[in-house]
Amino acid sequence: MGQAPATERAVAALTRLVRDVPDFPEPGIVFKDITPLLADAEGFATVVEGLAEAGRDASGATVVDKVLGMEARGFIFAAPVALALGVGFVPVRKAGKLPHDTHRVAYSLEYGEAVLEVHQDAVAPGERVLVIDDVLATGGTARATDELVTACGGSTAAFAFLMELGFLDGRQHLGDVPASALLTL
Repeated sequence: MGQAPATERAVAALTRLVRDVPDFPEPGIVFKDITPLLADAEGFATVVEGLAEAGRDASGATVVDKVLGMEARGFIFAAPVALALGVGFVPVRKAGKLPHDTHRVAYSLEYGEAVLEVHQDAVAPGERVLVIDDVLATGGTARATDELVTACGGSTAAFAFLMELGFLDGRQHLGDVPASALLTL
């Protein structure tokens, strides 16, 4: 079975509008620059619609109560996906950035440690959420976000990513939660 038309259009937009920047931020790294995509209204809208498919069932009905996005580039995609689905957006922030009572999770990155937080009342018990981020790499940030959802009493219905770095095997850290990426590299 092929991809949904929205996903096919999103993949075409990504292929056309994400540029490679060699040796950034350090030699040997090829950075995927999304700024041309963000500057193209049609391409951006197409990608948002492709990501929103992860929050719908086969009939097109919304099956999540909230969309969570991780700081910072996850915000760029998660907020419009929430609007497309007709649900609320919840920011998952780096430590110390949220003004109210939070749940927090420390986790490992390939280059160190990090802490993510979410407001304790951001996800109500029983709510199903869609977690959106720009890149799935090692899976640490997505896994930590899922832990925050659980701490609130909700459940992660699905993960959706703009791009996946398949060679890093991040999916293996996401458990049984469905995960999709518009483009796998």
